[in-house]
Amino acid sequence: MSDQVQEQFGWGFSRVTDWHDAIDACLETTTLGQPHANLGFIYVTSEHVPALEAIVDYLKIRSGIDHWVGTSGIGIVACDTECYDSPGIAMLTCAFPTDGFRVLSTVVDAASECSKDVQTWFASNFSTVGIVHADPRNSHLQQLIPGLSEILGGGFLLGGLTSTSGEEHQQVADGLTNGGISGVLFSEKVSIASGLSQGCSPLGPNRTITECDRNLIVRIDDRPALTVFKEDIGEPFSSNLNRVGGHIFVGLSVTGSDTGDYVVRNLIGIDVEQEVLAIGDHVSPGEVIVFCKRDAETARKDLVRMAKDVRRRVGNKTPKGGLYFSCLGRGRHTFGPNSGEMKILTQELGDVPLVGFFANGEISHNRLYGYTGVLSLFY
Repeated sequence: MSDQVQEQFGWGFSRVTDWHDAIDACLETTTLGQPHANLGFIYVTSEHVPALEAIVDYLKIRSGIDHWVGTSGIGIVACDTECYDSPGIAMLTCAFPTDGFRVLSTVVDAASECSKDVQTWFASNFSTVGIVHADPRNSHLQQLIPGLSEILGGGFLLGGLTSTSGEEHQQVADGLTNGGISGVLFSEKVSIASGLSQGCSPLGPNRTITECDRNLIVRIDDRPALTVFKEDIGEPFSSNLNRVGGHIFVGLSVTGSDTGDYVVRNLIGIDVEQEVLAIGDHVSPGEVIVFCKRDAETARKDLVRMAKDVRRRVGNKTPKGGLYFSCLGRGRHTFGPNSGEMKILTQELGDVPLVGFFANGEISHNRLYGYTGVLSLFY
């Protein structure tokens, strides 16, 4: 492996209101010791979205880096800092083998839409990982995500859904784009270790849906759904169902997982008379579910576990940089107002350049998750 890909990556962060000054401030640190950087990641808060196209153009000129990918977030992260409700820009500049990555232009309706350039690259490179950003308004994401993973030969997708306080859901994939999935694909020449941290803990045993209609769960284990629900969640929630909102969720078991993995979905309604539960996803008879609770202490412990596990898999090598995509429901809402989530990560990972954003949903492997944190380390 050449010297250029042994360097630790550069990173920059700025809260300066004027985006020109913010970019200049970021580049002062990202370009230090980075003469070979050929790919950059950029994440901006909602305040900078209207100028994002101009920001990318300016970045290319000022940095000399042609390839940039990224998106916007209601909150963004940079090492031990979380930035919300104010202008913010975070970036990571990376040096990779020139044939070790390809920028993925927007895929909107089907994974087969990948450009001829990307398809040609597929043919000569074994692609293992894609860092992707997706538009939450796209109704095909549940099919696009596994479809793109399949094209990668079952490879991992890691990323998140754009979040913004405005109407524009912009992504960066060399230029400005939106409407689908975009990002960058890496070949086996780029080493990446990743991990997923859940923010919820199971409240009861695994259950089986025995009767349902779209997103309505009618019977569980051949019993009324609400009866089983109350049994599993216990007090104080079972006697006051008005308290379950924001605390109790439904975990849908991941088919084929040998680690007990599940995807968390919102509980969006309870029909007390019919004893029916409504959740934020369609379900099928025979599907395995578990009721779970979002709990700050459980989330903290699992974040530490995940960070230690990813760092362990990197081994004796020094991580060159990383990306972190967390749910909007985590961050300040789960770990407190003082950048608690990122402080835990940096404490466990050490001095590793790390940027990312708070997403409308998180992507890991071939699935869309919620209330999770997705970490990727380059080494």
